[in-house]
Amino acid sequence: MNSETGEDFTCQIPNVNTDWMNLYLEELSKFVSYKEIFLVMDRAGWHKSKDLKVPNNIKIIYLPPYCPELNPTERLWLYIKSHTIKNKIYDTLEDLEQSVCEFIKSYTTDTIKSICAFN
Repeated sequence: MNSETGEDFTCQIPNVNTDWMNLYLEELSKFVSYKEIFLVMDRAGWHKSKDLKVPNNIKIIYLPPYCPELNPTERLWLYIKSHTIKNKIYDTLEDLEQSVCEFIKSYTTDTIKSICAFN
């Protein structure tokens, strides 16, 4: 997600681990193959794994520990959760996944910019 332009790249993955992070990075690299990007990440174990394969056009910037307020993606997740999960009960996990996916597909670049932009 680019907080200045609102451009984003989303993958729905079944788990959070190094293998899936490697797949995400590979797909992200293809998506932005025409440019170099800086990816801001927290220090989750799968983000810092010795087995992480970072493509050449991606540079990772790690946030300081325990500083989610510095990550614009955290604000986007709060927005998504407040519109899909908050005060709602889903009959199945699949219903929840569908609701979140539909919501993510519906927001615009302007929405992302307004939620995630920093000075």
